[in-house]
Amino acid sequence: MPKRASLFVTCVVDQVFPSVGLAMAEVLERLGWQLDFPEAQTCCGQPAFNSGYRAQARKVALHFLDVFRDAEYIVVPSGSCTSMISHHFEELFAGDSARLAETHALAPRVYEFSRFLTEVAGAEDVGARMDAVATYHDSCHALRELHIKDAPRRLLRKVRGLELREMDIADECCGFGGTFSVKFADVSGAMARTKIDSIARTGAGLVVSIDSSCLMQIQGALSRAGLPIRTLHLAEVLASR
Repeated sequence: MPKRASLFVTCVVDQVFPSVGLAMAEVLERLGWQLDFPEAQTCCGQPAFNSGYRAQARKVALHFLDVFRDAEYIVVPSGSCTSMISHHFEELFAGDSARLAETHALAPRVYEFSRFLTEVAGAEDVGARMDAVATYHDSCHALRELHIKDAPRRLLRKVRGLELREMDIADECCGFGGTFSVKFADVSGAMARTKIDSIARTGAGLVVSIDSSCLMQIQGALSRAGLPIRTLHLAEVLASR
């Protein structure tokens, strides 16, 4: 039987970082996976959910369930969106037994990209090469809700030419937090500055994460500080040859 997976690329990747979705597809195809991209996909509902608009979030989540109902695996290049689907859909449909059952059936098939590679595809060395010194940022949802910590690091250590250096506060928030960065801009900015100070202390020229939204926040802070450090999603690093 062919190995098949469906891609959910998320709003941020689709609208701002399409190269991340393409890189994810390239890595999975390199490993022999046949990919589906349901064109009807939209959002997981996280922005509305985090802002307190539960009815609107529920409507978006219903659409997600309908689009991906028959998917064998759903691979997501984002810890926060994966967490929304696998953890918080349950809250949205707590009063709807039929949809709650669908949510429980779907959740075990939803995987963040690095976890899919290591736990389903059984791959750590994907044939990547990148000559760089990198540091890894743990995004909040991935680390705290999905408990993803080792998988991205194991994958990065198998990239030929890449040296991985740990930050002293790798697991501290970058300050993005979706609408948090808009509602509490001053606090968000201060958190970002603390994060880039830690990045600079490593001497790395590259910051890697599994959440593009975190990288957008970090890259903005790096650019404003005039630091010549770039950011890349894990998928982009792993797609490099």
